[in-house]
Parts: sequence; structure tokens; C-alpha cells
Amino acid sequence: MTQPAPITRISPLAWALLAALALVWGSSFLSNRAALAGAGVLTVVTFRVAGGAVALWLWVALRRLPLPRDPRLLIRFAIMGALNNAIPFSLIVWGQKHIDSGLAAILNASTAIFGVLVAAAVFSDERLTPPRLLGVAIGFAGVVIAIGPAALTGFSLASAGQWAVIGASFSYGFAGAYARSAIRGLAPEVAAAGMLTGGLFWLAPLMLTIEGVPSLDYAPSVWAGMIWLALGCSALAYLIYYRILALAGAGNLSLVTLLIPPVAILAGWAVYGERLGPNAFAGFAVLALGLAILNRKPRDAARPSR
Repeated sequence: MTQPAPITRISPLAWALLAALALVWGSSFLSNRAALAGAGVLTVVTFRVAGGAVALWLWVALRRLPLPRDPRLLIRFAIMGALNNAIPFSLIVWGQKHIDSGLAAILNASTAIFGVLVAAAVFSDERLTPPRLLGVAIGFAGVVIAIGPAALTGFSLASAGQWAVIGASFSYGFAGAYARSAIRGLAPEVAAAGMLTGGLFWLAPLMLTIEGVPSLDYAPSVWAGMIWLALGCSALAYLIYYRILALAGAGNLSLVTLLIPPVAILAGWAVYGERLGPNAFAGFAVLALGLAILNRKPRDAARPSR
């Protein structure tokens, strides 16, 4: 899909939508923990992807958006569904079995760093300039500080959970690069619905093989978590995401990366009493600095043309 040209100013509506998207995606970490109280990892992720796909296809039908006719898109949707949904969602949810919601959100913010590195390796117009290299280096330093020395020097389920979330960010980076050409020209809602459907292609067989047919006998809190993951964190979030993209541009949209961790940290503290160590907050501060450098616009690009 094509992306609009960068926009330097953010309207009040775009700011409101950015805040809404941060609240929705920030709450996904809380919903993951709620759902995991009664369902397996693959069951949680499959419910999220399936529910989100159904909701978005209903939206596409109601708006009578044109459907793609190229059969090659089926393979592309399957690849996108793996890279952007099945793999990262599964890794994040599994990781949250062993680490707090806030820490998972902080580590997930490294998505932007991996996106820059993958794009630089794949596209000739995304080269790593000295400022971007500095931003990447500082961002990685923040990740190292956040995960702490124990994850680097020894193995535990907690360290494995942290690496799982970082692996999800790596997958997101490849998804962003692949989407640049694979689903260009599609209506955003159609692309999102197709991608979620492609994720279901991988997840449903794995869930049935490993975890079996879901019992559906879940506590209300588990159902609430899974329903919100599907309808809010997937379907609604994608609609808000593409609206912001049209209003404010891709550069400004990336600000949501910095807004999600505080939401997840506060939610985890308020609901589950999670308390992160000082290294997590220090790591997020350093990571945020690296992301700010990556998103900084050159002076010449920020000046209006005369």
C-alpha cells in the first residue's frame, strides 16, 4: 500500500487518535495477561487474529470496498500474516507468561529499530546515515539496559521471555519491509483483513495440534481479554492506525511507539500490582532517546518550500 508524504504538523484530531491508539495497543499487554489466566498461548493468539479478521471483513463489506482479484495476494497475505501477526503475537504472549506487561511493552518498542535495520539492508533508499546509526546504537543500548545483565549472562524463563518479545520486534521489522511492496495499492482495511486471515492460516492448525479444540469454558475475565484483543487491539486498532497515517504521515505515526509503554506500565501496576525495576525505566529512557533521534527530521526537510 502506498504511504502519504510526511507531514510535519500534527492536528488535534491526529493527536487524539494517537492517544487512542496508544491506549488500545498499550492495553493489549494487560489483555494478554488476562487471557493467559485461562487459555493457552496459541489459543489466545488464534482468537485474536480470527476475531479481528471477521470484524475487518465485515467492515470491508459494509463499506463495499473493492476486493483484490490477484491470486498471488493469497500467498502474500499468508507471509504477511506470519511476519506481522502469527509469529510476533505468539512470541509476545508467550513472553508475557514470564515477564511483566510493562517490560514487554518496553522491549516491543524496539520494533522501530529493527524496522530501520531491515529496511536499510533491503532498500537502497533507506541507507543508514550517521544520525540514524547513532539512533540505532542508542536504542540498542536502551534494550540492553532494560533486559538487565542476567538475560545476557545466563538463561532463565524470565530471560527467555524477554528475548521472545525482542524476537517479535525483529519479525515486525521484516513485516514492515515486506509490506512495502507486497500489498501496495490495496485499501488499508482490505490489506489488514487479508493479513489477519493469513495469520489464521498458520495459527489455527498449530493451535488444534498443540493445544487442542478450545473448551470455551472460560472465566469472564478471560473472555473479556480475548474479545478486546480481537475487536479492540486488532480490528479497531488497524482502523485508527490507517486514519492517523492518512492525517499525519508515517513519521508522526511512529510516535505511538513511545506512548504505548507508559500505558502498559500503568495498567499492569493498577490491575496486577506489577512493579518494574529501575533498569527497565532507565532502559526505556535510553531507548526513547534513540527512537527520537531516528524520527528526527532533517532541517532542510522540515523547512517549507518557497
